[in-house]
Amino acid sequence: MSQHAVSHPRIRTAPAPPPPAPRTPADDEDDLPPHELAAKYGLGVSGARPSLAAYTKQVWSRRHFITAYATARLTSMYASAKLGQLWQVMTPLLNAGVYYLIFGVLMGTRHTVTNFVPYLCTGVFVYSFTQGTVLAGTRAVQGNLSLIRALHFPRACLPIALTLNQLQQTLFSTGVLAAIVLAFGEPLTPRWLLIAPVLLAQALFNMGLALAMARVGAKYTDAAQLVPFVTRTWLYFSGVFYNLTTLTEHAPAWAGTLLEANPAHVYIALMRYSLMRSVPSASLPPHVWALAFAWALVIGIGGYVYFWKAEEEYGRG
Repeated sequence: MSQHAVSHPRIRTAPAPPPPAPRTPADDEDDLPPHELAAKYGLGVSGARPSLAAYTKQVWSRRHFITAYATARLTSMYASAKLGQLWQVMTPLLNAGVYYLIFGVLMGTRHTVTNFVPYLCTGVFVYSFTQGTVLAGTRAVQGNLSLIRALHFPRACLPIALTLNQLQQTLFSTGVLAAIVLAFGEPLTPRWLLIAPVLLAQALFNMGLALAMARVGAKYTDAAQLVPFVTRTWLYFSGVFYNLTTLTEHAPAWAGTLLEANPAHVYIALMRYSLMRSVPSASLPPHVWALAFAWALVIGIGGYVYFWKAEEEYGRG
């Protein structure tokens, strides 16, 4: 037998794999969790609430927007009315006229207060500042949803701007109030210099209320319908058209203390004392200046923080 050579198939070996490419910084970034990658490049969640300090800086940086927005609203409020800006003064004057007729004439309150007309007008003008700010603040978010959803800015700018708008109206009205006070025989005294700190404290207090009510109004849309009844009730306990001592004399001690500490009454009493020599210091509530600035700081700062805590929610849904 002839032996045939057995041919074996050639065994091919697989080529060695290439060495791994060196890692690049981009590869390292791919392994990072999303929150670490965002933090590395200074990114944040869209619409997230910033810290209180950062939020305050943002609000301050929009101060020109706040003043421009407030002034524009002041100009446009009565643009369609023939009497225009005169309604800023005529509205509280007409209210004062109604209160004079009801409480001064029919109920005889004018006989219990010296120089009743300036006394009444001062109460109406000062309370209108707080009442108007609260009502405007309640609608600050719900009434500006299109602006909130179109632009990115600290939402606190809106209630602050509305407070400034009410302050601008009050400053204009205060000039008319001064003329009324002088026309009814009250002299110009150094106490008129106290008008500025009184308005400053009240404006800070009103701003806090506007911010707090803006958050409430944003969450509960029916609040705008309820708030006018609350402010009207508050009016009757604030000594706007009568001397509050007529209530405190016959009220329990705790009730009298609450009525005298009522912030609306505190600012009204201080403004009357500033403008009218016939209002003695003995008629002021105890520790009235401390109360005025305590209310301003507590409500002003508290309302600001309360509004900031819900910054992420405004305009959603």
